[in-house]
Amino acid sequence: MKFLKYIFGLCLSILFILSCNEDDNQDYLNNVVAPSNISALLQITQDNTGLVTITPNGDGVVSFDVDFGDGTVESENVKIGESTTHTYAEGTYNLRLVGNGITGLTTEATQEVVVSFNPPENLVVTIENDAAVSKQVNVTATADNAMSFDVYFGETGNDTPVTANIGEIASYTYEEAGAYTIRVVAKGGAIATTEYTEEFLVTEILQPIVSAPIPPTRGVQDVVSMFSDAYTDVNVDTWRTPWSDATFEDVEIDGNPTKKYSALNFVGIETTTATIDASTMTHFHTDIWSPNLTEFKIKLVDFGANGVFDGGDDVEHEITIANPANGEWVSLDIPLADFTGLTTRSNIAQLIYVGAPSGTAIVFVDNVYFHKPPEPASGLEGIWKLAPQAGAFKVGPTPGSGDWFTSDDQTVIDRACFFDDEYVFSLDGSFSNVLGSETWLEAWQGVASDQCGLPVAPHDGTVAATYIYDDGAGTVTLNGTGAYLVLPKVNNDGELPNVPVPGSITYDVILTNNNNDMEVSIESGTGVFWTYKLIREVPVIAGTWRLASEAGAFKVGPAPGSGDWFTSDDQTVIDRACFFDDEYVFSSDGSFSNVLGSETWLEAWQGVVSDQCGTPVSPHDGTGAASYVYNEGTSTITLNGSGAYLVLSKVNNDGELPNVPVPGSITYDIILTNNNNDMEVRIEAGTGVFWTYKLVR
Repeated sequence: MKFLKYIFGLCLSILFILSCNEDDNQDYLNNVVAPSNISALLQITQDNTGLVTITPNGDGVVSFDVDFGDGTVESENVKIGESTTHTYAEGTYNLRLVGNGITGLTTEATQEVVVSFNPPENLVVTIENDAAVSKQVNVTATADNAMSFDVYFGETGNDTPVTANIGEIASYTYEEAGAYTIRVVAKGGAIATTEYTEEFLVTEILQPIVSAPIPPTRGVQDVVSMFSDAYTDVNVDTWRTPWSDATFEDVEIDGNPTKKYSALNFVGIETTTATIDASTMTHFHTDIWSPNLTEFKIKLVDFGANGVFDGGDDVEHEITIANPANGEWVSLDIPLADFTGLTTRSNIAQLIYVGAPSGTAIVFVDNVYFHKPPEPASGLEGIWKLAPQAGAFKVGPTPGSGDWFTSDDQTVIDRACFFDDEYVFSLDGSFSNVLGSETWLEAWQGVASDQCGLPVAPHDGTVAATYIYDDGAGTVTLNGTGAYLVLPKVNNDGELPNVPVPGSITYDVILTNNNNDMEVSIESGTGVFWTYKLIREVPVIAGTWRLASEAGAFKVGPAPGSGDWFTSDDQTVIDRACFFDDEYVFSSDGSFSNVLGSETWLEAWQGVVSDQCGTPVSPHDGTGAASYVYNEGTSTITLNGSGAYLVLSKVNNDGELPNVPVPGSITYDIILTNNNNDMEVRIEAGTGVFWTYKLVR
């Protein structure tokens, strides 16, 4: 309701002011920007006097300077939550509103005031169902000689009109869809008013208009997906079993494949051909959208070791979600520990959804998967290259031997295109050969003689590959045809082209020098041992960073590097000592850590009464496993892992928490200076809000 919207906004602003006290140390100022959305509700008495009541409103405002625009009196200061009145002669005026923020920032707006003692005429009314909000109706009215309009929406039991300025929108949400008589009354300075009445059909939105949230990036070993574009799905035999009581459709929402169930009582989803092993997973996830659910149940059934229904070892458990929100996507991320009756999870074969009201429930489903937190880095993760030294690769009759051939210093020079090849072990379990435009080719690959040249398939780095590192056995296995370490011809069966190209290769590895050196050996066939020495390519940002203990260490403004809206000062360093000692650790293995100690700086959105030092709050407590990708070419750092962040945990690419979901990754722009020991970090939080941090090593 338009008028109620103004009152609600004013009340919130009053509460904001009353909640601020000296104990807060004015920390809320970090979030204050220039006032916005400045406007005023204008209401004129219908008595030919020209008396107008002006109720200013805006975001981030404590008071308004109101210039009435007719030159009769000086500007008047109006506090937030209050109104002022002014008597106008007939005419058109420009009301000037200056919103004053608590920090002294101001925003100005003008609004036309039309005062006429003639009855409103040429009334044009537009009535529409809202495209995004179910059962909400929006009314717009224009008229000559009118200042505002009242809308009577015709719902039984509610005779209170919604008031809006002429040309603006009055909105109302009905309890039920259906036909209603809507009456619009246009009002000006005259005693007479002008009315319009229309019979209007209020509709209910029965399906989402935007797709479900995109799941965060996860390693292949950390997720078992049944249905999601973000991951590779396992085989699902059916999304509606014959014994289900529901109607099923595959639909698209905003271009995204989605499952739809209507007339839902219960529906069975089965993976009986190949049951799901979720024994290492910790959570079950599903996104749902419904226009009418009052209750939603999720049941998981494990068929036991024999993999057969009702085979004597079946276990199951059902979770109930009461009154899930309607008309929006609801993300359900449920700990598998809550499924207490599901005592085994190695052979999950059935997922059952139950909806109420039974038989009429409608639900859209997306992103159905099991997942677990990523594992900590093993020590292997990172970028590796062949050591540019004599003996970097060799072959002989025993592991480590170079009796038959050993590379020398000249080899490093002659095969520069070979020594710059990269072998990338990612935290998500993927492996890549990054060869650039040239690598070392041998005659068996189709060249006249051994030489530098364009990589040849399947050993050209285009294959999708994964790796498995067994720390106990000291082995790494590459899975993917064409994936290899150092020499593509060498594999467990022999050497190409004398044997087929394998789908996987297993190497023996020994990590030394704080996991920065790797000796790799492989028996190529029988009695032929190749040995390689790899060294880790350490990113220039690797190391431990902190926020600089100086004024301006973090700030926010309308442009990168700007502190127009807020800049930390010397006192901030003292007041937030628990914040300035936080560490941001980029390890050479590609892992990232927030090391916060026993205390960090907390803000009210994290559940504390006021901004203060306190025990770190999940997921921003440094316990989550995370990784990073540093792109030197674009000067960006991407942190992967829910809860990983630099400096301010609330700030991410989509906006600021809690107004947006916790992201699975965040990308920052960086500038390195002072021999790479100073780092300026920039991020646009949403649109037009730029945070800048200064980190020091």
